[in-house]
Amino acid sequence: MDMTVAVYRLTENYPRSETYGLRSQMRSCASSVPANIAEGRARRSQGEFRHFLHIAAGSVAELETFVELPRRLSLAPEQQVALVEASASEVGRMLYGMIRAVCRSIND
Repeated sequence: MDMTVAVYRLTENYPRSETYGLRSQMRSCASSVPANIAEGRARRSQGEFRHFLHIAAGSVAELETFVELPRRLSLAPEQQVALVEASASEVGRMLYGMIRAVCRSIND
């Protein structure tokens, strides 16, 4: 959830022209990560959980791509961009660790 909060803070001062563009895309990616983890965990099987973890990982990958734009377009302070970048990288690593663990439990 910290990553999502960091993205909302990063994008809150984007130009009005980005309301339905980059701001919306980044917030959508960021908020979909914890939502997909929660939805997957609520499902009845480990296979479904794994599926939703993969969706969350895809959203992190999207965010990692989008986060380069505010840097290149000078839309936000570098410190905020770097925070989101580091947070997304950490969440991605954690997700892939969870995916590996779920895969092992399915195969056992």
